Amino acid sequence: MLSAKRVFQEILDNDESFQLFCSIAASGEAQGGWENGRIAALVPGRQRALAPKITRHGADEDKHGRIFNALLHKRGLEPLEVPRETDYTMLLEARGIGLAHEKLCRDEPLTEQDIVVYLAHSRVTEQRASAQMTMLRKYFGDHPDLGRAVAMISDDEDNHLAYCHEELLRLAAAGYGRTIQRALRESALVEMDVYKDVSLAVMAHMGRILGWSNAKGGVLAAGIHARYAYERLGGWRRMVSLRMPERRNALGGPATAAPEAPEFV
Repeated sequence: MLSAKRVFQEILDNDESFQLFCSIAASGEAQGGWENGRIAALVPGRQRALAPKITRHGADEDKHGRIFNALLHKRGLEPLEVPRETDYTMLLEARGIGLAHEKLCRDEPLTEQDIVVYLAHSRVTEQRASAQMTMLRKYFGDHPDLGRAVAMISDDEDNHLAYCHEELLRLAAAGYGRTIQRALRESALVEMDVYKDVSLAVMAHMGRILGWSNAKGGVLAAGIHARYAYERLGGWRRMVSLRMPERRNALGGPATAAPEAPEFV
C-alpha cells in the first residue's frame, strides 16, 4: 500500500533523490535566514523590540540549512542547484507574498505595515513547515541519521509558529487587526497554490530519479490535488486563525547551538 512514509523512505534510501530533497530544503532555509537577517536590520523604531527575535528566527533558519548540508556531507554528497519550479520561497515572492527582496536590499527602515506583512507571511509558511516537520518526526524520529536533525528542526519550527501567533495578536491589539486578517488570508490562498505546484514539481523530479511508474506518479499527484482541494474548501482557515500559544516568548532567548557537519557524521 502506498503511504507517505513509504514514499519518503524511498527518497531517503536513494542518494540522488536524497541529494535533491536536502538541497531544496537547505536552499529554502538559507533564503529564510537571509530574509530574516535583513528584516531584523531594518525594523522600524517603534518595533525595535522585535529585532532580537527576528534575528533569532534567521539564525535558526541558517542553522537548518547547515543541518541539511551536513546530512548531505555525511553521505558524501554535494548540494545541487535547486530547480526553479521547486523553489518555494522564490515562487512565493514572485506571487507578491512576503517582503520583496528589492525592498530588503535597500538600507531604508521598514514600516510597521511591512512588519505586519512579514509576520502574516511567516505565520502561514511556518504553519506549513511545522506540519511537515511533525510528519517527518513521526515517521523518522528514530532514524539513525535523520532523527536528531528532524527533532531539532521541528522544535524550532514550533517556536517560530508560536512567535508569529503571539506577535500578531500583540499587533492586532494595537489596532492592526483588519490588516492582519487580510494579509493572512491573501498569504494563505497564494501559499496553497504555490505549495501544490511545488509539491507536484518535486514529485515529478523524484519520480524520474526513482523510476516510478505512471500509475504511481498519478496516485501521488492525485493525493496532492486532493489535499489542495481540501485546503481550498476550508482547510486554509487553520493557517489564518490566531490563538495565544502555550510557548510564550518562544524566540526571546538565545538561539540553540548550531550543529556543524561533524556532529552528524
